[in-house]
Amino acid sequence: MACSASFPAVAVANPNQPRASNLSKPLTSQFSLASSRDFGFTLRSGETLNPYRLRKSLTPNALSSVIVASAKPEPLKIMISGAPASGKGTQCELITKKYQLVHIAAGDLLRAEIARGSDNGRRAKEYMEKGQLVPDEIAVMMVKERLLKPDSKENGWLLDGYPRSFSQASALKEFGFEPDLFILLEVSEDILVERVVGRRLDPVTGKIYHLKYSPPETEEIAARLTQRFDDTEEKVKLRLQTHHQNVEAVLSMYEDITVKINGNVSKEEVFAQIDRELKNLIEQRKATSGSLAAY
Repeated sequence: MACSASFPAVAVANPNQPRASNLSKPLTSQFSLASSRDFGFTLRSGETLNPYRLRKSLTPNALSSVIVASAKPEPLKIMISGAPASGKGTQCELITKKYQLVHIAAGDLLRAEIARGSDNGRRAKEYMEKGQLVPDEIAVMMVKERLLKPDSKENGWLLDGYPRSFSQASALKEFGFEPDLFILLEVSEDILVERVVGRRLDPVTGKIYHLKYSPPETEEIAARLTQRFDDTEEKVKLRLQTHHQNVEAVLSMYEDITVKINGNVSKEEVFAQIDRELKNLIEQRKATSGSLAAY
């Protein structure tokens, strides 16, 4: 089956064209695709190869026909997940600061709807107050629209707190959104409960404090701090129960690209683990590109 398509990073070379001709057009390549039986993988238009999956899917015959069509690196697409108070917010700040990814927090999208008093916001609040997941039809479209914005496409994205169930992960996959890496923060339940109960919000700046681990700088700030309606021991235990019921199903979608991070340590130590994984991903991409270019 012969076809013409545009791929940002990798294409399959047409054996009737010299390599220089293919490389002279970095964003568009003429190529021929044999059957998936010959190559061991399939590509859709606009899809790029994940180095984690590439090593498992490419056959030797396929490697000999693959070349690099563009030196421009693809933006990172990262998901980060964890239980309430597992430190996602702090780690997302550190990740986005260093890697310049667009931070998309599903929880922030939902809270914005609640603050506006929209129909979706009122419905979402009812579920959140019960410690239950917000129905997919409310959250999925908001997440989809944000991922489709130009800055997400150009800079890459860090999706925080979504998907939280197998159905949500399936919906994202159907829309064509698949991560390069799925980061799971693992924290013991006792520590999680302690973190939540002591957590406070500054309504003026939006900054999150903790009465024990990260107290406010001044008495003025301390006086205006508020506690989220779902940051109580009773509600967090319900949320943890819901989280544990769904996390395994989500991981089954991303098993081959999941990295588990020890979240019981300091935020600096947690980020060091994450940073190492992201650096490894980038290096694997470079190595993959170099290896493919050699054929």
